[in-house]
Amino acid sequence: MSSPEISSLSWGHMKVKGCSTSYKDCKVWPGGSRAWDWRETGTSHYPGVQPADLEDVLRTGVQTLVIGRGMNEALQVPPTTLDYVKKQGVDVRVFQTEQAVKEYNALVEQGAKVGGVFHSTC
Repeated sequence: MSSPEISSLSWGHMKVKGCSTSYKDCKVWPGGSRAWDWRETGTSHYPGVQPADLEDVLRTGVQTLVIGRGMNEALQVPPTTLDYVKKQGVDVRVFQTEQAVKEYNALVEQGAKVGGVFHSTC
């Protein structure tokens, strides 16, 4: 099962190919996508992305995880979160969101087993 391409990105708005819903922030994995609702885990820009934000994507068996930190990179990614992902045996890549989407889509095109979490504003 392949990961869905992110077909468009603008401030506060993301579209995933094959999904009729648009997202502000989203999670993607082989075979699916959903909104990334920070309230589920109490996430905020600081301290940033928590392991709990990533667990559902990691459970899909991805080999690479791409994290988009926002258009202005306001969303932090603590070293403890990166260590958590690496301990799962998953390669993790962190970028400004526009670059993260480019990286993610390139991996999708290569047929990689890739997942991602993307913040589309600040």
